[in-house]
Amino acid sequence: MNLQEYIRVYYDSASEWFVDEVEKYNHRKRIDNIFNIKAYLNGKHAIKSRPDETYNGRTFKTRKIVLQYVKPILSFETSFLLNRPVTLTATDKDTLKTFKDMYSKSKYNDLDFKILDKLVKYGQVFEYIYLDDNKQIRSKLINVEDSYPVFSDSGDYIAFIEHYTIATSGISYYKVFTPNMVATYDNYGGDGLRKTGEYINLSGLPIMYKTDNEEDSTQGRSDIEDYIDILDNMEDLISKYMDSFYKFLNPIPTVTGTKLNIGKNGEGAVNPATVGHVLQLDDGSSFDLVTNKMDYQSLKELYGMLKQSLLDVSMTPAVSLNNTDISNLSEVSIKLLFSLAQIKGSINSKYMKEGFNNRWEKMKRLMQLKGVTVSGNIDCNFEMNVPQNEKEIIENLKELREMNAISLDSLLSQTPYIYDVEGEKERIQGEQKAV
Repeated sequence: MNLQEYIRVYYDSASEWFVDEVEKYNHRKRIDNIFNIKAYLNGKHAIKSRPDETYNGRTFKTRKIVLQYVKPILSFETSFLLNRPVTLTATDKDTLKTFKDMYSKSKYNDLDFKILDKLVKYGQVFEYIYLDDNKQIRSKLINVEDSYPVFSDSGDYIAFIEHYTIATSGISYYKVFTPNMVATYDNYGGDGLRKTGEYINLSGLPIMYKTDNEEDSTQGRSDIEDYIDILDNMEDLISKYMDSFYKFLNPIPTVTGTKLNIGKNGEGAVNPATVGHVLQLDDGSSFDLVTNKMDYQSLKELYGMLKQSLLDVSMTPAVSLNNTDISNLSEVSIKLLFSLAQIKGSINSKYMKEGFNNRWEKMKRLMQLKGVTVSGNIDCNFEMNVPQNEKEIIENLKELREMNAISLDSLLSQTPYIYDVEGEKERIQGEQKAV
């Protein structure tokens, strides 16, 4: 089913079909979920709605402690894979040089970081490639809450709608992407929709980066949804414990036995000139201040269990959140601590590469329109930010090189200080020629 058939079947060939499309239940549900995630990242947690309590006849303002653990977890996940720029590779030098120049001019390394950041937060993100006024290839990230991909019944990606409404003016804007055209609309003036432009679409539909979703293969799923329940319980536990601590801080006076009797002439009374308070008790009597005992060990155990579960589910090394002592650990042991993080990084690199392959094809198409032809295949490598003993690696590479057991290409690719192997080779060759 192509786009024309889709519009004919579901919208009776209406010219403003996209207005009804963005209101479909599956779109509204996805967009509402994105706004919920944004609110959560902004600090709107379930603990904030916890009601106040009445204690000793007075309203007691309950603690509502917010734990923003999800932010450092997501930051670690993004930086672990893209702390170092993506290294481009190609089957021929001309193709590699062309793509590297384009990446540098359009700052694609920064864009890649933003893409992964949005991907781990919301489960999907869309990139549109275009030629700017200077005929340079650029990319624009479309806000995920404004993105409405259109799929046929067979799951084919056939169109894309960018839609948003300005709150202050109430004006709605639509940008409809088809494989060949881009049309823009708005309702300025309040007299219905008006078409404000139509342009040739040189790069096709926006590129979709998405994570896996077991329920719907056409959209991604945010990892945050796996963390929220655990974090809600951590916040609830620590907030209630703090309330208990402050509520039971004032002890209850308790007297056991009888008080001393005072005679009619004041026998046994305390001298009124005495400073402070004196309690007089008969022999064998006692006075105590009774308080509830707080079981802090149970809190520590429960809270620690929940935090460890959060780290396990997010595949975050405990050391990255200062949750373990790493003194006197070997490099092998440290790598084992990061094994789950490497698995998570490999999964994210797969999502990124699926989008990159689409990006590179579109870039080649735009290059041909500019008269630039590249014939080689392009690929990339990710270098995960795993702690390592760089001195030991360099010494091992040096020994292998002296034994003629490793090529220059392999040596440069394994060196922790070099990310651009081809560029470094060119600089080395240039220095040798100069000598």
